[in-house]
Amino acid sequence: MASVIYAVKDKVVPGVSTKDLDIYAEKLIREMGDEPAFLNYRPVGAKTAFPASLCVSVNDEVVHGIPSYTKILKEGDIVSLDLGLKHKGLFTDMAITVPVGTVSLASQKLLDITEQALMVGINVACGGYTVGDIGHAIEGFIRAQKNNQYGIVEVLSGHGVGRAIHEDPYIPNFGKAGKGERLVPGMVIAIEPMINNGTKNVTIDDDDWTFRTADNKKSAHFEHTILITEGEPEILTKIL
Repeated sequence: MASVIYAVKDKVVPGVSTKDLDIYAEKLIREMGDEPAFLNYRPVGAKTAFPASLCVSVNDEVVHGIPSYTKILKEGDIVSLDLGLKHKGLFTDMAITVPVGTVSLASQKLLDITEQALMVGINVACGGYTVGDIGHAIEGFIRAQKNNQYGIVEVLSGHGVGRAIHEDPYIPNFGKAGKGERLVPGMVIAIEPMINNGTKNVTIDDDDWTFRTADNKKSAHFEHTILITEGEPEILTKIL
């Protein structure tokens, strides 16, 4: 899976459309003999199925951006690439946020601290710890940032993954240490901090999929699927 995301990342340049990225991602997935997990995915309560293989969220779009030929990336944008893949009946989920050309120092800082927050959460995702420990670690890291102006999205979260693309447990990016469901070796989960360069509040577009920041400031999103073990967690979606 990571090989697909990083191949798509290499196509992120000014002038490319988000639909071009989606088409390329699906091509790579199918060439590997796998299936795109997001294409036509319709969770309970959703009015429509997701119409693409890749979620491409630009700037103030937090998650679930729908690819379009008319949405053209430009210098200074940041873009989240979120991909789900089905391999031999099992699912994985991964996301990265990348710069388009040269970006501002504030945008790069947002990308850096969000990726670091993901690793902070992963580091405490060990057997015997809890979902609350993950959220507490991520929240503490973000709150400790100098001149902190970052909002942790609360209405979206990480989740279990494996036999379905979204399973229990619900894994918020904030919480109290020792609280919530206990992590058990053999459990597979997706941890995915979504950090805004402003308010934590979000809105949803008329397409019923695209979440964006309420103040229209930029947002970053990083995600790994991991295996809980007795010791250190194993990242299943890392680049080999």
